[in-house]
Amino acid sequence: MVDQTSQVTGRPYSEKKEEGYIIREFSHDTPSFEFVWHRDKEDRVVQAMHDTDWKFQLDNEIPQLLSENKLFIPKRTYHRLIKGTGDLKVKIYKL
Repeated sequence: MVDQTSQVTGRPYSEKKEEGYIIREFSHDTPSFEFVWHRDKEDRVVQAMHDTDWKFQLDNEIPQLLSENKLFIPKRTYHRLIKGTGDLKVKIYKL
């Protein structure tokens, strides 16, 4: 298992690679401007690991609360996180 902190990667999260998925943790201490619109090279499924008020937004859609339900993100689609209270921990499955 590899743990990459935000200080090493320059990204607003730390992550651990598990078998079949990645666990990413976002700190409530991270400034909101760090959560930028971006796109990924592969399809992904994201799932919150706990109740949270953090939100997720796909391009041209209204923000939605992250939940323990799986959320599909198509490759090359702009999206972003919207910071909530507390820390956020998610599972990411790259397809």
